[in-house]
Amino acid sequence: MAKEAASEVLSVEGREVHITHPDKLYFSQARISKLDLVRYYLSVAPGALAGIRDRPIVLKRFVNGAEAEAFYQKRAPTQRPPWVRTVTLSFPSGRTAEEIVVDDAPGLAWIVNLGCIELHPHPVRSGDLEHPDELRIDLDPVPGVTWEDVRRVALEVQGLLEELGLRGWPKTSGSRGMHVNVRIEPRWTFAEVRRAAVAFSRAVERRAPSLASSKWWKEERHGVFLDYNQNAKDRTTCSAYSVRPLPDARVSTPLHWNEVPDCDPADFTIFTIPERFAKIGDPHAGMDAEPGSLERLLELADKDEASGLGDAPWPPHFRKGEGEGSRVAPSRAKSVAKKPRVKMPLIVVANSPDKSAALAGLERWKNKHEQIVGFLAADDVLVDSMRGRSSTWTRIRINLRHVPEALRPPQETPDPDDDPTRKWREGRKKKAEKED
Repeated sequence: MAKEAASEVLSVEGREVHITHPDKLYFSQARISKLDLVRYYLSVAPGALAGIRDRPIVLKRFVNGAEAEAFYQKRAPTQRPPWVRTVTLSFPSGRTAEEIVVDDAPGLAWIVNLGCIELHPHPVRSGDLEHPDELRIDLDPVPGVTWEDVRRVALEVQGLLEELGLRGWPKTSGSRGMHVNVRIEPRWTFAEVRRAAVAFSRAVERRAPSLASSKWWKEERHGVFLDYNQNAKDRTTCSAYSVRPLPDARVSTPLHWNEVPDCDPADFTIFTIPERFAKIGDPHAGMDAEPGSLERLLELADKDEASGLGDAPWPPHFRKGEGEGSRVAPSRAKSVAKKPRVKMPLIVVANSPDKSAALAGLERWKNKHEQIVGFLAADDVLVDSMRGRSSTWTRIRINLRHVPEALRPPQETPDPDDDPTRKWREGRKKKAEKED
């Protein structure tokens, strides 16, 4: 077997980009190398750059390929080409970070060489880091929900946006969901954009209550969750033409609205998108020409607040917002609310940085408790993608609400039980106990 080349130099728009370990397999099942991935991105560079150009970007690095654990790198590498620029962002924690800004194809090839299978830009431009120019609508189906339901909710989203005088630009997420991006005037703060997203999510839920959910806590969700918190500051989602770390190397693909009713995300992969792009171009090419206003959505938020709907929960690492309710999952809440809530009988069956290992643990749990599996509804299996300090991990829980109490198994040691944040949390707990 020939020895793998140490590097390969690509000439991209007059700049030299070194691709290290070009033959390293990034997708073992699809037989896609790092160099194949770089060449894919260069083949769709106008579309991929449209989603990230002039935006600070978080580097989500899969240095050992799609099957291995990834880590998030906010701060720009110290060793970088002189033609790669940066900007300094401030975060809700009060910290700052110098982040990469990719403006051209050489920069795109350079970050892919770092192991960035996906592209994760912030919804702001480098000239104004405090006012987003994009409202992000993330349709995230709970386990067991069909792709047909995702498409139906997407069409509800389209209808509501049109009523509000806004234009949405749909794309597959590259996984099980769909994204709809809305270009907006950069006049509102992150908090205001998120408030508009909360109001929008609740409005879609009212339009399609059996299909859509705006509930933050997974144990309360059903159907397709509209993740309004993707609009909170410091949150990013994969952008257009991003390859996702799935065995078939699916792509987050921009669509025309007339494609949504019949599209299949399995049709959009690293193997099919270059030809599609060459044939039809970028369906989102006109997005920047149509920025819209959030005024009507913020008026809707005012009406919700006047009717008693306060702020919705924020992500756990954010400072608690004014008007925000309890930040404790209903199943764990102590009985202090005026309206008592039913505590859900949840058990944890798997924790692992490796999602496939966690899912294998779920199958072992099902085999061990096959007598109760038939009682479980599709949304009783909660597969949570947990975000740690620098990496993600998977937690799988089972809601036993439909299982007769006499048959409910107790909480056992999860299998596997590899929670990468446990040591950090235990350290914080001990520190708090000492301070008390």
